[in-house]
Amino acid sequence: MALEMSEEERELAGMVREFAETVVAPRSYEADRAHELPMDVVAQMGEMGLFGLPFPEDVGGQGGDYFALCLAIEALGRVDQSIAITLEAGVSLGAMPVYRFGSAAQQEEHLPDLLAGKALAGFGLTEPEAGSDAGATRTTARLDGDEWVIDGTKQFITNSGTPITRFVTVTAVTGQSEADGRVRKEISTIIVPNGTPGFTVQPAYDKVGWNASDTHPLTFDAVRVPASNLLGERGRGFANFLSILDEGRIAIAALATGAAEGCLEAAVDYAKSRTVFGSSLSTRQNAQFTLARMRARVHTARLAWHHAARLRDAGRPFAEQSAIAKLVAGEAAMDNARDATQIFGGNGFMNEYPVARHYRDSKILEIGEGTTEVQLLVIARALGLAG
Repeated sequence: MALEMSEEERELAGMVREFAETVVAPRSYEADRAHELPMDVVAQMGEMGLFGLPFPEDVGGQGGDYFALCLAIEALGRVDQSIAITLEAGVSLGAMPVYRFGSAAQQEEHLPDLLAGKALAGFGLTEPEAGSDAGATRTTARLDGDEWVIDGTKQFITNSGTPITRFVTVTAVTGQSEADGRVRKEISTIIVPNGTPGFTVQPAYDKVGWNASDTHPLTFDAVRVPASNLLGERGRGFANFLSILDEGRIAIAALATGAAEGCLEAAVDYAKSRTVFGSSLSTRQNAQFTLARMRARVHTARLAWHHAARLRDAGRPFAEQSAIAKLVAGEAAMDNARDATQIFGGNGFMNEYPVARHYRDSKILEIGEGTTEVQLLVIARALGLAG
């Protein structure tokens, strides 16, 4: 049942797949080598309406749902994970918090350009000592009259330094609260426009993979923004962004499924064309078994994210299913990348081949937006296992 799709959904998947093959794929090698996000490709994605897919029309969206967004992300992830994560982060981490928690004024100001792909926004959560343990946030924000004054650092922030990046939403400690005799950090989220004095987007990282994705560390030195830049209710920032991450894991699972499928298709084609010891590599049982396992991983990963996305769109609980989807799909992408590289032999070690880029790119799928260990923890808690 989870794999059933409407005709409209099939048309969307086919349209994005064609775009990925004809526009994205031919640019992928050079973009990866140059460590540069092709902004003209991002603009075309905006013109196609991809950034507005899961948002209602009355705020400038396409009137679709999260499943539709994930179909697009999977199709892009099949050929270029950097482009796929640009879309995923632009929607899930950039626009979605404004739509879900923003005031009417914030939505009116930011959503039209974000949903049209004319602007991007970053999600400033991770810090040097606050990754999986996001509650260890050290960035602070204090009210001084009618302004927030922000100090701290963030790292690994996607879409934070592109030519069209409009702002970064940051989590910051805005006070303390006490419950059950325990003092807890009050964490809130605040919109910080790019170009604000004291807000510095540091040079881009030299990464193992996702080289064409825009990723920077950020510093905040007595950054002042209006008190009205608070996003959502004060003290609810951590809880709000946990819900955002639950959704984002489905999208990452879709991206990983696309990557796993891209590796499978490349390996099948290569095995059929490669002659070893006088016969096609595809006729050898060890290669056939490897490819069969790769196919099973793609199928299982797709089932997992389809199920989680359908639950989310139906308004049903989905946190456990999104964790399962990210766990299964992330491991499928990494395993398929490793197996595809082995099928390719020496050529699999050459960056001009997509499987080599998938091999470098896929590892982050077991880390970003919640590590494999965090997904296991979420699943264990759903089983009623105490921590």
